[in-house]
Parts: sequence; C-alpha cells; structure tokens
Amino acid sequence: MVKFIGGPLAGVAAGLTYLESVLLTVAGMMTSVVIFTILGEATSKWLAARRRARQEPVFNKKTRRIVQIWQRFGVPGVAFLTPVIFTPIFGTIVVALFGAPRKYIFIHMLWSAIVWSAVLNLMVFEFGDVAENLLLSIKF
Repeated sequence: MVKFIGGPLAGVAAGLTYLESVLLTVAGMMTSVVIFTILGEATSKWLAARRRARQEPVFNKKTRRIVQIWQRFGVPGVAFLTPVIFTPIFGTIVVALFGAPRKYIFIHMLWSAIVWSAVLNLMVFEFGDVAENLLLSIKF
C-alpha cells in the first residue's frame, strides 16, 4: 500500500503470475485510496496543526510544485503521478485536501493504479532477471 513499486517486486519474489501481481498491486493502492480518502479531512487538520506548532511556512518548493500540478491537471494529473512520484497515501491526501469529490478520486486513482500496475509489473516480469543479475554483480 505504501510504495507502489514494491508490489511488482514482491509479486516476483512470491512467485505470483503477472495477472495476480497486477491485481494485488491495484488492490493495495486502492486500499490506501479508500482509507485516506475517508481519513483525508482528519489528516488535513492534523497536518495543519503540526505545521502551526512547528511554525513552518505553508508554501515551500515542494508545495508550490504540487499546487502547480493541481492547477494544470487537476485530479487526473495528480492521479497519474501518484504511483510513480507520490505514494498512494500522499497522492490521495493531496487530492482530498484540494476538495475533489470522492467519486472522482476513486475513478481517477483506479485507472491510474491499473495502468501503472500493468506497466511496472510488465517491466519487472520482463526485465527483472537483468536487474537481478546487475545487482548481484555489484560488490558492496
């Protein structure tokens, strides 16, 4: 649920088929989406209180980038970037904080999870042995 790339790697390590790994990766992301969409309001209040307690500025380089992505692309843009740049938890909290309706959050996060899961699992299943051999050849 936390790191999207972990699903395909764990799928290969567990000996799952491609389809099983894709479905479990999607299920993991969507579990995070459901939980943190529901908890989004509570999380936003907690983050705001934490920021006030630390006297952190609201805007910094990272938050400005997130706002720019939101203004340009909305829910679909954040959903597209969630599995590879944000974590499913952080991406869901971002769209929830911007006030996106739950229906749109679920729909866009679902297609994003399906697309990225298929792509990342394909990469791991097709090129995983190359990466494994490369890692094994490196002496730490």
